[in-house]
Amino acid sequence: MIMFSRLLPPWGRCTIKGGNLQRPIYLRKGIFEAERRYFSRNAFLHEKRHASAAPFNTPQSLQRNTSTMYYTISLILGTVALAYGSVPLYKMICQQTGWGGQPVTHRTGDGDAAARVTPVTDSRRLRITFNGSVSDVLPWKFTPQQREVRVLPGETALAFYTATNRSSADIIGVATYSVTPGQVAPYFSKIQCFCFEEQKLNAGESVDMPVFFFIDPDFASDPTMQGIDTITLSYTFFKAKYDDNGVLKPIPQ
Repeated sequence: MIMFSRLLPPWGRCTIKGGNLQRPIYLRKGIFEAERRYFSRNAFLHEKRHASAAPFNTPQSLQRNTSTMYYTISLILGTVALAYGSVPLYKMICQQTGWGGQPVTHRTGDGDAAARVTPVTDSRRLRITFNGSVSDVLPWKFTPQQREVRVLPGETALAFYTATNRSSADIIGVATYSVTPGQVAPYFSKIQCFCFEEQKLNAGESVDMPVFFFIDPDFASDPTMQGIDTITLSYTFFKAKYDDNGVLKPIPQ
């Protein structure tokens, strides 16, 4: 060992002395070289990282990031507004066009509706039947007072439904409606109806709900309607409540 230690240069040999122990420790020059290269390389990477991040701190980059944030927030707000407005918008379109099996709604005093209420006397009479149902969470009884009526196209008719609150609490209900067959919906015009409006019944209360309607006279001249003699008007009541924004919404079944 002494012979080999003499062959090592001074920078590669050191000695630890303690008590009677004297042992030479041999160090390799490669260790110091590896450590020096490691720290040098990491310092270079550290500087390179800061240099690459520098362009994102410029005023142009900050302005671009701010614009992107505003666009993202606007997109989120627009999506939320569309989600809240889609239901009433869809309902309004369906009421005006008859899409989705919903009858066309006319308000009392509408000059166009009054002009179209002219019975087509040479047409066949149509059989109008009525259905009524409630959601599973609504403790009401809801039934039509008449099973059917027969009308001419252009002739007005009045029908009634009866709703009874069979619970011990006051409850708000909202009704939706549809017409079958669906292709008849654009010709089924309601002048007065209780649908899509708040109907509050006290505990044990019963009320009569009228439906004033007519079949558009153009029904008689539409060749695609020739095979249709029976039309069904269906209503379904849902339990409803006001949310935190004061909007009346049905409660899911």
